[in-house]
Amino acid sequence: MIDAIAFKFQTGSQWVHLPEKYGNWRGVYNRLRMWALDGTWERVFTALVAQADADEDLDWAVSVDSTIVRAHQHAAGARKRGSRPASRTITPSAGPAAD
Repeated sequence: MIDAIAFKFQTGSQWVHLPEKYGNWRGVYNRLRMWALDGTWERVFTALVAQADADEDLDWAVSVDSTIVRAHQHAAGARKRGSRPASRTITPSAGPAAD
């Protein structure tokens, strides 16, 4: 099961293209989802990190280069064409608006 899940994410292939040696792709997908929902993956990751830390094999290095990490053009949240109106008049969709 773990090999099937690893294969899928390593190759980036679709679930339906999972090799037959791993069994039915629906079963693998459902198991992955079930383990994600019940916290199994979280517990596995926590245990692996704890073991690596105990063995002093854990070395975290994080580097962010702003030349390749870009925000979406609307990420700042500022409106580009004037300010928004304070409130809109909402008319019912069932008929024309009464003036």
